[in-house]
Amino acid sequence: MAQNLESTATLLAKVRAGDLEARDYLFKLYLPMLQKWAHGRLPPYVRDLSETADMVQNTLLSAMNKIDSFQPHREGAFVAYLRTCLLNNIRMEIRRFKSKKDKTQLPDTEPVDPNTANALEQAIGMEAVENYEQALMSLPDNAKEAVILRIEFGYSYPEISAALSCSSANHARMVVTRAIYKLTQHMS
Repeated sequence: MAQNLESTATLLAKVRAGDLEARDYLFKLYLPMLQKWAHGRLPPYVRDLSETADMVQNTLLSAMNKIDSFQPHREGAFVAYLRTCLLNNIRMEIRRFKSKKDKTQLPDTEPVDPNTANALEQAIGMEAVENYEQALMSLPDNAKEAVILRIEFGYSYPEISAALSCSSANHARMVVTRAIYKLTQHMS
């Protein structure tokens, strides 16, 4: 993974220059990662309008079409950008569903399914998730990217080190630890 991350800036430059192979490679590189992260994030009551896999593909296509306006400051920035785009699309889909909910009433509670990636969201509620998102946005970019890469995408410390240009895996671990500490302070 670290080798792939190191080449992201180069691939982005090639995509901007019109290289379709680089675009396809970026798509293949980030599609599984976003699918894993997005799994279960779209609430079950919305899934009849849009499947998560479709949303991930649309997010990637949209991001690729807007690549000229994206300016990466470091390798992990593209992952954070894709995550933000996907979250925005999920929120937009939920709003679209809620605007149509007059036709069908949303149940008061959804059963918690421990097999879904958003079981935590179901258990602690959207308020806590929104609190997490707000606290995450208050962090500096480097800290935000460290948290996203470690917690949400499951990167190892060597991978985070490569993505954030840290001097070592131990340095990446400290960046993550400090970022999580700041995150918890903002959440409390």
